[in-house]
Amino acid sequence: MSEESVFKNKVKDLYTLLCAKEWNPYVTGVIVAFFSVLMMAWWRPWGAVGAIRNWGDWIMYGTAQLLGTEAGVFQYFDEAPRSIFVDSGSVIGIGFVVGAFISACLGKDFALRIPPYREMVKAVIAGILMGIGATLAGGCNVGGFYNAIGNLAANGFTMMFGLVFGVILGLKLLYLEMEHITWGDGGSKTFTFPPAIIYGLGIIGIIGIVWASYFYADNEDSDYIASLSGVIVIAACLGYTMQRGRWCMVQGFREPHMTGDCTLAKSVMLSIFIVAIGAAVLKYAVPVRAEGEAVLAAANYVRGTFGWGGVVGGFIFGLGAMFAGGCGSGTLWRVGEGQVKLMMVVPFFSISSSIMTAWFRDQEFEADGVLGSYVYLPDTLGYGPTLLIIGIVMIVWYLVVTWNEDTNKLIVPM
Repeated sequence: MSEESVFKNKVKDLYTLLCAKEWNPYVTGVIVAFFSVLMMAWWRPWGAVGAIRNWGDWIMYGTAQLLGTEAGVFQYFDEAPRSIFVDSGSVIGIGFVVGAFISACLGKDFALRIPPYREMVKAVIAGILMGIGATLAGGCNVGGFYNAIGNLAANGFTMMFGLVFGVILGLKLLYLEMEHITWGDGGSKTFTFPPAIIYGLGIIGIIGIVWASYFYADNEDSDYIASLSGVIVIAACLGYTMQRGRWCMVQGFREPHMTGDCTLAKSVMLSIFIVAIGAAVLKYAVPVRAEGEAVLAAANYVRGTFGWGGVVGGFIFGLGAMFAGGCGSGTLWRVGEGQVKLMMVVPFFSISSSIMTAWFRDQEFEADGVLGSYVYLPDTLGYGPTLLIIGIVMIVWYLVVTWNEDTNKLIVPM
């Protein structure tokens, strides 16, 4: 074999590894943690519900302009939200979906997959539940759990607790559905595209992210807008990574109770602990900017939901995620690979989150401590003990799921 042929094979193998094969879940978890810390260092912790809520705000604002803002929930939407191309949460969401789309195209995973009729109904219910749950918990699985614990906030543990029971109930209800409901099994279709078109779309996606990054960076009037250049690139990397590894956090809660497999649970706990270390380094008083301000505000993702709000919100969100077939981040990367059911989840998720958040802010529920308390663990315990507690919780979680993997004691029976 010639040297040229050997080189071509190496290029092909590298492409297969990076763009075609499903990534190892542990490697995926570490890469997700890396980009999560990178996003924190660049701008702020990333999330999924910020984008979804901004899109819902625009839906509600547009509807209010048509119907009037005098009464009902529309009274909260008399002013236009920040543009979806300027709001940092929305930019993260756009970059995330495009990154997942690029991964799906380069890996030939992209296709428009229309679900059965019953799944469409479940998508509506799931989106509403996820929006309500995310509002109560102060974020979806990313902002309310993953990045909350990763940012050393106690409210992440309350949502985690609620997620477990929401997922278990959701799994039980799905089993009951399979046993007793036969309506709506038809209607599913899959529209595939020629490989050349899919690859071309993937290239267009890459060009779009690069162009958007340069477009933001060229803004000389606003440092905020210029900084979105890095935000959209890092978000695209997160979306690409999660789609390539098929990394969905709700599966880390579901699989131990469904099949006993704890692989993704272990990946999630490893990823969280890496993020927590990164957040501690960034939030600690040593690294400062030239003007003396901390690199990352300690209050990032510390929400006043350390209490019933986090638990109930996590429960409702976990239930909705089971009906959806994906968590907040999982919903977005599945949108990027063409899952029509998840495309249906997003608008109902966004509208319910938008309405609930506007109402909660108007009533100042979180500010008044109705949902729980604001607890930034290092303020109470210090950074070292906080990391120790997070590590202990992750170890306990590890021991429980690995014990269950061998014993099947926590499997939900069909």
